[in-house]
Amino acid sequence: MPLAATGELIAAAAAARGAVVAFNVVTLEHVEAVIAGAEAADAPVVLQVSENAVTFRYGRLLPLARAAAAAAACAAVPVALHLDHVQSDGLLRQAPGAGFSSVMYDAARLPYEENLAATRAAADWAHAQGLWIEAELGQVGGKNGEPAPDPHAPGARTDPGEAAAFVADAGVDALAVAIGSTHAMTTRTAALDHGLLKRLNAALDVPLVLHGSSGLPDDELTAAVAGGIAKVNIGTALNVAMTGAIREFLAGHPEAVDSRSYLGVGREAMVRTVAHLIAVLHGGETAVAGPATS
Repeated sequence: MPLAATGELIAAAAAARGAVVAFNVVTLEHVEAVIAGAEAADAPVVLQVSENAVTFRYGRLLPLARAAAAAAACAAVPVALHLDHVQSDGLLRQAPGAGFSSVMYDAARLPYEENLAATRAAADWAHAQGLWIEAELGQVGGKNGEPAPDPHAPGARTDPGEAAAFVADAGVDALAVAIGSTHAMTTRTAALDHGLLKRLNAALDVPLVLHGSSGLPDDELTAAVAGGIAKVNIGTALNVAMTGAIREFLAGHPEAVDSRSYLGVGREAMVRTVAHLIAVLHGGETAVAGPATS
């Protein structure tokens, strides 16, 4: 089916007090696994390509974006493309021509006023191109090997009043909030500040986004959606599943040299993870057998 629009998927989910799951993809195996898992769960999904993934692909956005769009065209569920954690204005400007309906512009590393000015300029440009735009306020941390912030440090968590002013002044369509999750966690041990989430949900009239969701156990994910999160970002959980499955396969098959053998195993592990996490967030089960590796 044709590519879906991220903003429309999230608006529909938010209206139903649910959430859309957005998975970061790096390889074609990631793309295929996310779509297969979403089909098993019979739910829409967002494929996210981060600036880090573009850097990994020799700085070229189109090869992975074109592959993702082609795979989405064959999908039995709605699939949208989202350009994630963009810091480069040059990359931002490639989004419309590459099939993306949305972008997360990441200036959260900057002081508040600089973040606001950069995000406002990005939002103005994005809206002129018909793009839905997400921003971030607070310190989720964990990107690019940076240490996770002290959850008790002043300014680490997103302040509701500041967030309301930021959204109004920046003109963004959604806001990623810092409420206790951290990027790149390989264990599911994080806990969210649900009281803060409740205050943020009351203060803001745009969808809230949760980054670093791989580090959250199932009950924290469901509570986050119940508290107002409308977009749940997951990336590391796929890499944990893929890498673990490939390691196990190669340990048992030291003679293997055909990449399809171990990449296929890794892809199926990601399918199970995707189907499981979507089912958790949609309150159901899937037909995909096997435990999720997250």
